[in-house]
Amino acid sequence: MNEIPLTHILFVSTALFFIGMYGFFTRRNMITILMSIELILNSVNINFVAFNKYLFPQNLDGIFFTIFIISIAAAEAAVAIAIIINMYRSLHSVDVNETSELKF
Repeated sequence: MNEIPLTHILFVSTALFFIGMYGFFTRRNMITILMSIELILNSVNINFVAFNKYLFPQNLDGIFFTIFIISIAAAEAAVAIAIIINMYRSLHSVDVNETSELKF
């Protein structure tokens, strides 16, 4: 059974990371920015699992970090979506430039 080389996995992870960074810095829609953050977190998860498999296959440290990041990402997404829905109800827009009109 052929294994995928570590360099291929790291290339996919790097591509996901930079796609997420591009989306985070260029988009103005808050939902798209949230999806870009999720892409960045998933690229980190791929790195943890890949390095765990290739460097320390007897340990599960990378898997535990990945599960922790997935749970943090789920909580972050729930809170962010609640904030975005609340913002949409008051401004009728989810554009980042419109947030200056919010009164906290």
